[in-house]
Amino acid sequence: MKINSNMQALIAQNVLRTNEEKNASSTERLSSGFKINHAKDSPAGMAVSNRMNAQIRSLYKAKDNASNAVNVVQTADGSLTEVHNMLQRMNELAVKASNGTLTTSDREAIQKEVNALRNEIDRIAKDSEYNTQNLLGGEQSMKGYITNMDTLVKVVDYDVEFPKGQYKLNLGDLDNPELTDINGHPVPNLKDVVCEDGRCTATLDDGSKLILSYTETDHPDNIEIDITGIGGMKIQVGTKAGQEIQVVIPKMDSKSIGIGVTKDSAGNIIDDPIDMRTEEGARKSIEAIIGAIEYVSSARSGLGAYQNRLESTVASLAETTENLENSYSTIKDVDMAEEMVEYTKLQVLVQAGTSMLSQANEQPQQALQLLQ
Repeated sequence: MKINSNMQALIAQNVLRTNEEKNASSTERLSSGFKINHAKDSPAGMAVSNRMNAQIRSLYKAKDNASNAVNVVQTADGSLTEVHNMLQRMNELAVKASNGTLTTSDREAIQKEVNALRNEIDRIAKDSEYNTQNLLGGEQSMKGYITNMDTLVKVVDYDVEFPKGQYKLNLGDLDNPELTDINGHPVPNLKDVVCEDGRCTATLDDGSKLILSYTETDHPDNIEIDITGIGGMKIQVGTKAGQEIQVVIPKMDSKSIGIGVTKDSAGNIIDDPIDMRTEEGARKSIEAIIGAIEYVSSARSGLGAYQNRLESTVASLAETTENLENSYSTIKDVDMAEEMVEYTKLQVLVQAGTSMLSQANEQPQQALQLLQ
């Protein structure tokens, strides 16, 4: 019997301290809802859960990005709906102006309305914005340039899938235009090159197109074209660099859709594809307006395809996020029922340890009885 070293008390104290630490950890898990609150709880689990949590939060933002892109496409399509309506009205006026029963003053009045509609198309292209970013003025179209001469020939638009690089176009003979690479070699998979109504369209076998505009007086040979692949609105729809969708919206002013006035450096009109002041001009205007309607329809069709793709992306991201959340919960979240069982057990052990420590501390007092 010893009074300086109470081993039973030391053992009871050590067990009590261990159970109290476990009880504190259990209380923390129940309070936070996580079974991993510190790296020491599960070093590997902490690393995996943190990485997974970062991915989940990024996916939520990517889903927001795709949803915002859907709104962008809807805004652009809404503006083009009005452009379409105005082109239909212009087509009606062109058919009316082609009638031989009209007088010169009648056609002048029709031309005034046509000019007003054309100006409104230009205004819509200039003012249609989303979050202060212009949508129809060319800022969201693919960029291309004529690099070797001062000409009225312009790159109107090209598909994202059209191979980027430098090309050479011969427009001297509009019935037999020729597109080659910069060195004069044939372009792989080139289906055809068609030039009509001020538009020259090169189409590949996969359907991707390169579109340029020209005038009746300016369509030279040896035009060098540089299409850079830069342009459009890039939508980040993934958690890594490069996981993006490039939304391309062509320029939609009157000039780009084929009904705009071409002026020289002095501001004089040298080409007006919808001049309805004469019967012959009105008939030519019908062809130009129909071409513009087809161009706008094609652009709207592309916007519809973008919207369907983006909506599918939103649904896919939502499904991926849900699955990752489930995996993250398995690693990180505590099972409350299981933890309550453990917590109750530890509470009993702490109370028992406290009682036994009290009993062990009373044993040295028994040694005093030997002195009586």
